[in-house]
Amino acid sequence: MLAMRSIRQRPGRFLATLLSALLGAAIIMTFNSMHDTAAQDGVDSVSSQTLTTAASVVGGYGTLLVFFAVASSLTVNVRQRAAELELLRCSGATPAQIKRMVVGEAVAVALVGAVLAIGPAVLGGRALLEVFQDSGQVARTVDHSFGPFALLSGVDVTLLAAAGAAFLAVRRATRGHERRGRGRTFFAYAALLTGAAAVCSTFAFSATDAALMAAPAYGAILLSVGFALLSPRLLKGVLDRLPLTGASGWLAVRNLRRRAEHLAGILMSLILFTAVATATLYMQAVESDAVDASGPTKSVDAKNLETLNFTVVGIIVVFVCVMLVNSLYAATTYRGREFGQQRLAGATPGQVLGTVGAEGLVLTVTGLFFGTVAALAGIIPFTVVRTDSVLPGQGLGIWLAVVSVAAAATLGTSLVTARRVLRTPAVAAVAVAA
Repeated sequence: MLAMRSIRQRPGRFLATLLSALLGAAIIMTFNSMHDTAAQDGVDSVSSQTLTTAASVVGGYGTLLVFFAVASSLTVNVRQRAAELELLRCSGATPAQIKRMVVGEAVAVALVGAVLAIGPAVLGGRALLEVFQDSGQVARTVDHSFGPFALLSGVDVTLLAAAGAAFLAVRRATRGHERRGRGRTFFAYAALLTGAAAVCSTFAFSATDAALMAAPAYGAILLSVGFALLSPRLLKGVLDRLPLTGASGWLAVRNLRRRAEHLAGILMSLILFTAVATATLYMQAVESDAVDASGPTKSVDAKNLETLNFTVVGIIVVFVCVMLVNSLYAATTYRGREFGQQRLAGATPGQVLGTVGAEGLVLTVTGLFFGTVAALAGIIPFTVVRTDSVLPGQGLGIWLAVVSVAAAATLGTSLVTARRVLRTPAVAAVAVAA
């Protein structure tokens, strides 16, 4: 009852979760409808294999991304409601009741998002099938089917991701920091070790092996996950070595050091986006050039791999942008009282914006650096085995494109949101937030 009342009274607070659930459910249903399409009578074996592979690979990535996107928005939500949740505990609510309330809110919002995603998923599935047909990977006689597999998988995955993410978010908010840190450190180093082993295993393959790209790609992803889990420590280490000067620079470093744990989700998104997008695009470019140089026309498997890689990168770009915008918008809007106090203490709006810009720049540079390191760890072994060169011959164009998207999402959202918050008079901002 309390969960439903909370949603009705403050629907804007759950908009980020609704958007993440809607987008995630739409992507999962779109690709899992390929399973329903492949299961129809009269579909040839080549078309069925193409559709099934696309649904399995992208469906798996989509499930993980839905969880991370919903978890990111819910974590920010729970942290901003710390005072409200503490008041409920002081009023007699037990930790179990608070967890049920937060999980109930998340499931209700995710269910609405999943239902709203059905229409876009049907249209997206038809468009995706046309892409496969235009490239010659699926026969023109195959008709799109949106069946029970797509519907049930989209709803089930979205609801489970929302419930699990909400449970973990509220559990983190009530557990001790030291215990939390030990678990995160263990998984971080496990991901780094596993990723390093996967990257090194690339040299055990030959240049013509079909699975050559799998080891360095998964290795780069695992390394980026390890860096992402260590993001609070990495950010603090970067801050200790920053030569920022001036009032805005000094305040930015101080704020980032104090809020390093809260900014971990944003930094995680940046690292994962940079590593996965850069590694996948460069490896696919190297593979495409190598296939073109060999002479024969691309096989169906090669076309499938290229399509899947570009599709996965596109999904990651969309999801990470949504996660970054949601997290940064919520985190910056929540700082209205802080901005008001700074202005009452003598800071000008320009100085406040300078501080926000410096914080965003530090976050962007840190995320891009460690994401690039993880990507290079996968790109270099793949390029050496596939072409006998150390670095890809495509230059910096792909990396600069990835950097531009990440920087625009981070800095643009931070500055635009901060400027909007600063429109409120300082006295009113402090009074309303208090």
